[in-house]
Amino acid sequence: MTGPYTKLKTDTPAEGVLRVTISEPGRLNAVDATAHRELGEVWRDADRDDSVRAILVTGEGGAFSAGGDLSMIEEMTRDHATRLRVFAEARDIVYNVLNCSKPIVSAIQGPAVGAGLAVALLADISVAGRTARIIDGHTRLGVAAGDHAAIVWPLLCGMAKAKYHLLLCEPVTGAEAERMGLVSLCVDDDEVPAKAMEIAVRLAAGAQEAIRLTKYSLNNWLRLAGPSFDASLAMEFLGFTGPDVAEGVRALREKRPPSFG
Repeated sequence: MTGPYTKLKTDTPAEGVLRVTISEPGRLNAVDATAHRELGEVWRDADRDDSVRAILVTGEGGAFSAGGDLSMIEEMTRDHATRLRVFAEARDIVYNVLNCSKPIVSAIQGPAVGAGLAVALLADISVAGRTARIIDGHTRLGVAAGDHAAIVWPLLCGMAKAKYHLLLCEPVTGAEAERMGLVSLCVDDDEVPAKAMEIAVRLAAGAQEAIRLTKYSLNNWLRLAGPSFDASLAMEFLGFTGPDVAEGVRALREKRPPSFG
């Protein structure tokens, strides 16, 4: 592995298993500018590491990720160069997860929002705790649901459910997510780390060529949706130049519902 990473912790808890932990203590692992960049880079680095046969991604301290740091979002509304940089990183997060040849398992506990949610749901196998709280909060922020939403939600849970949750920012618990097909598996909250690790170990011990080529083949369904993803990401970032996002950020800071004009 290359690096070093400052907002991601990496270790090898079992032979062939790389564990990637989103780490922002005290802030529910919110993703700032550094973490956003690293979430795009780590999959490419792991793919090049011959010692890695499976990847487990999780969050520190019982939360997956509370989403994008508001300071980074405010900077994006003010500065075009920042928007271009974050746009490229957001694209890298999605495509580098899809194109990483190693199977990825996500262990979802607590809130999973924003760039963290993209990784959680794009993982090849997702394990969620029953009370995990999955939220795509884009429209509440005042921007289109770009990020990962258009590429994967309709395929996982169907268009009707995708529109309901993405248009309204309606939260999904881990138990509901399993019923909808949004995640692979739901277990009791305290069982998430062990179950995700068990799956990662099984993947690391399996026939690597067969597993990797199966992943590649199945992800062609997501690659077919690449143009929809690219367009949705552009529409999201167009929103960062508009008036609604300022109210969205204020509402999040003040912990109240937004009031859009």
